[in-house]
Amino acid sequence: MSESQTSALRKTALFDLHERQGARIVPFSGWAMPVQYRGIVEEHHAVRRRAGVFDVSHMGRLFAVGSDAARLLRRAVTYDVTKLPEGRGHYTLLCTPEGGIIDDPYVYRLDAQRFLVVGNAANAEHDATHVASLVANGMDVELLDRQEQTVMLAVQGPAASGYLSRVIGPEVAAMEKRACTELPFMQYKLFVSRTGYTGEDGFELVTSPEAGRALWRQLLAEGVEPCGLGARDTLRLEAALPLWGNDIDTTTNPYEAGLGWLVSLRDGADFIGRGALEQIKRDGVTQRLSHLRANGRGVIRDTYPVMKDRKQVAIVASGGFSPTLGVSIAMAYLPLDLTPEGTTLDIDVRGRMVPVEVVPRPFIGGSAKARKTKGAA
Repeated sequence: MSESQTSALRKTALFDLHERQGARIVPFSGWAMPVQYRGIVEEHHAVRRRAGVFDVSHMGRLFAVGSDAARLLRRAVTYDVTKLPEGRGHYTLLCTPEGGIIDDPYVYRLDAQRFLVVGNAANAEHDATHVASLVANGMDVELLDRQEQTVMLAVQGPAASGYLSRVIGPEVAAMEKRACTELPFMQYKLFVSRTGYTGEDGFELVTSPEAGRALWRQLLAEGVEPCGLGARDTLRLEAALPLWGNDIDTTTNPYEAGLGWLVSLRDGADFIGRGALEQIKRDGVTQRLSHLRANGRGVIRDTYPVMKDRKQVAIVASGGFSPTLGVSIAMAYLPLDLTPEGTTLDIDVRGRMVPVEVVPRPFIGGSAKARKTKGAA
């Protein structure tokens, strides 16, 4: 991108470091972000085999602080975050009154009265406004938008724990999946969670711009691969993790997206969208987000038609080439009669029919799944 093109975009505190690293910069949700350094495939394999670090400072970071913070967030999200233990996080949803998905943030409970909500970059401003609109008179809660004042890094891969133990301290290796904590780093506070968006074991970090820049440099000096948004997308697709704007949005609901497990109804809480979601659950859905693996050559892209007996039955929500599997993979909302595993269809790739098959989720298990399985055994 030219200087005039990037000047109109927001930049993270690490932008100059990305340029010096030779990153290819692209516009993304109003930000100038690195899409790749050495190459998407190389970065993808580095995360699957060792560890990579992503600058994800474009994501939303909204703190809710006060004795009514839990009550406010329970009104906003579908998951019962009031039951979250201190030092734990959980994936959840913000929904419209009709049950459509506004965003799919992760909510972390730092202590009894302090939460961190991490949402998608494209929705950060809207999420903050939406949650603020739910603050009732007399509520003891303060909302602090810290997207501009902090840096967020994601360190992902089977070796992420070892790298971070050397850079931050050995305590990170003992953290359980979905755990979060705050540790000292330099003279700053460092938020650490054992979460991610790649299917691999890994961590997400939030800290000051100064500490974030130091962390980035130290991780690269240790041998962690700098990774861009290109690899982040291929990794999350292999893990079958939905992307807001592609796989989920306000026109889709949690049950057809396979996210019904994020809707807590038993506590009786009056969260936004509850009535509509109860009705959808009672009535059932007519389509389901399904996972397709190509049985032929051809790179499947978003919006390509999904065909059955030469008739279009869906469009690809997310699609692309899987560096790990060596074939194209995709997600699409299929009519229920076409969702059983083994169902064969075609995807129209620029006029050529590529055969695909419905397969189980995820496409790739990754080290996070292996770690979870080992821990449960």
